[in-house]
Amino acid sequence: MMLEIKNVHKRFGSLEVLKGIGLAVEKGDVVAILGPSGSGKTTFLRCLNFLERADQGEMTFDGERFDLRSASRADIARIRKKTAFVFQNYNLFLNKTVLQNVTLGLTVAGKMKKDQANDIALAALRRVGMADKLGSYPSQLSGGQQQRVAIARGLASNPEIIYFDEPTSALDPELIGEVLAVMRQLAEEGMTMLVVTHEMDFARHVSSKVLFMADGSVVEIGPSRAFFENPRQERSREFIKSILEARK
Repeated sequence: MMLEIKNVHKRFGSLEVLKGIGLAVEKGDVVAILGPSGSGKTTFLRCLNFLERADQGEMTFDGERFDLRSASRADIARIRKKTAFVFQNYNLFLNKTVLQNVTLGLTVAGKMKKDQANDIALAALRRVGMADKLGSYPSQLSGGQQQRVAIARGLASNPEIIYFDEPTSALDPELIGEVLAVMRQLAEEGMTMLVVTHEMDFARHVSSKVLFMADGSVVEIGPSRAFFENPRQERSREFIKSILEARK
């Protein structure tokens, strides 16, 4: 087991957002995290990378156990070296070129020499089809191109897992496909990914596993095909039905 999460709780004031979430991830899994708005999906993902500090919960990553509430800065740094996080709104530096956005983490946080960082960044940008935009700034790119640069930035760190937080939700409809195509390619290459998404075709046909959440709790976990074709829980069936009706 590459990653195992147990009993994650998170509260914001009086609002209990996560109520004991658990998940097991094997190497090469693509986990689609689904659920209605407000179900706690993004908060769960952020807790896994310590962008939010969980109130309770346990993570076992590569055989090493961490307490999500009390993990030290050194623990968090060690975990983050093995992961990448792709945000909904790209989080690129507007005053840096495409190449600089990808190399910055390598040269500053990773203390890597510039030439080596440039080589790694170029390889990552080639993987996402952005090698022809090295000198461009984010303002000169479409939303889809910016998100592909953000994915390249994540790939450059050679992560074991990539977390995606609704990576296409800020995009115009005609740009969504280019980002999903990159993610599909990564899945085919065996990249382990946890993806909070509203893209049901991706969840059904690309992901290997679905974690379906509602009201801060896990409703159902299982293989993607089984979830969409034969959901076990009534709440899951209602969710799928609402999606199908919205497409009509």
